[in-house]
Amino acid sequence: MAKKRVLIMGAAGRDFHNFNVCYRDNADYEVVAFTAYQIPNIAGRKYPAELAGGLYPNGIAIYEEKELQDLIKKLKVDEVVFAYSDVSFNTVMTKGSMALACGADFTMLSGEHTYIKSKKPVIAVCAVRTGCGKSQTTRFIASLLKSMGKKVVAIRHPMPYGDLVAQTCQRFASLEDLKKHKCTIEEMEEYEPHIAAGVIVYAGVDYGRILAEAEKEADVILWDGGNNDLPFYKPDLHIVVTDPLRPGHEGIYHPGAANLRMADVVIINKVDTAEPDAVEDVKDNVKLMNPKAKIIEAESPVAIEGENGRVKNKKVLVVEDGPTLTHGEMDYGAAYVAAKQYGAKEIVDPRPYAIGTIKKVYENFKQLEDILPAMGYGDEQMKELKDTINAVPADLVLVGTPIDLAEHLHFNKPSLRVTYALKERTAPGLKEILTKLLKK
Repeated sequence: MAKKRVLIMGAAGRDFHNFNVCYRDNADYEVVAFTAYQIPNIAGRKYPAELAGGLYPNGIAIYEEKELQDLIKKLKVDEVVFAYSDVSFNTVMTKGSMALACGADFTMLSGEHTYIKSKKPVIAVCAVRTGCGKSQTTRFIASLLKSMGKKVVAIRHPMPYGDLVAQTCQRFASLEDLKKHKCTIEEMEEYEPHIAAGVIVYAGVDYGRILAEAEKEADVILWDGGNNDLPFYKPDLHIVVTDPLRPGHEGIYHPGAANLRMADVVIINKVDTAEPDAVEDVKDNVKLMNPKAKIIEAESPVAIEGENGRVKNKKVLVVEDGPTLTHGEMDYGAAYVAAKQYGAKEIVDPRPYAIGTIKKVYENFKQLEDILPAMGYGDEQMKELKDTINAVPADLVLVGTPIDLAEHLHFNKPSLRVTYALKERTAPGLKEILTKLLKK
């Protein structure tokens, strides 16, 4: 019987994981190509032979997603597997209709078919959209587990934007490890806060190998999800964060809606800044989609480190987390909220000063106006971000990213960091849930 010819649509994360666990050693299938979207500089490479296994001695080519229809015909593709996250239902089915029109089947793999089972307890933190507050929730849970005397290892959803072989299995225990592994801004934003709190982080490409290494030193595995993707590991506790600043999105984005339906615990975050009616709308949708889930309401209060009146009456440049504004489609973030709360005289529009790929971001995401997304997928883009920031005529930069961006990019003007943390309103809350889980 002929092998089924498969093309995997991805963004250098879920696609590689699906291949590794379902197709790499499966002689019934031949993966003839990957396509890449969302993240720059992925297409034109190969998924390397060193990671692809014995059935793929030459590796597997990665193409631009815009070539999808031509590739289906040219490569005689039987099945297209959709494998990236935080896209609307309409977008998913647009891709599906393209595949069907070209004669290929269109599929998505479930968590049950892509989970890896751990020997240690796994707590997964996921979301319904990018920018809901996964990272602050993960750090909050890590601190609770540490207070219980548990050795926590965080395993982060992949961001392999460089040498895939070198990034197969990465361990981050110190800030020096960030330099050693040549991390981008996006990677540093996720790893650095964990490291600063004394939590070891693993990430990479081969999540079977990563889990085996992490289990050697962990009492508890903490899955730190990316975008709104499903966990890669079978969770013993599945926590999903929602965002009432985008009410309704929890039911119409893939695979966030699946995450919500699978959750044991649903956190409605940002209730301190969202409209009360929006909070109730999200709560109603959660109860409708997953009536068994425990609901926890939480605030996400912002603060400015070393503020002491330095923002009031100043012209400020607001810099926010990039993926929250792009994949997540938000039009503001924590730094914008802080600028308003602390009395900034003016929020300077950065668009006239944007260059290169930063300018391109504004062309692609029209909702962005008075904020600058901290895009940093590689050295060239990080330089463009720095040059854009330095060109904006502002008195002060407010940085709403999880890392101290000024420390890495060295601005030509003063800057202050905006911080945000999870603050539960519901009691009993996560501590009691974690205690119950670990007693098992």
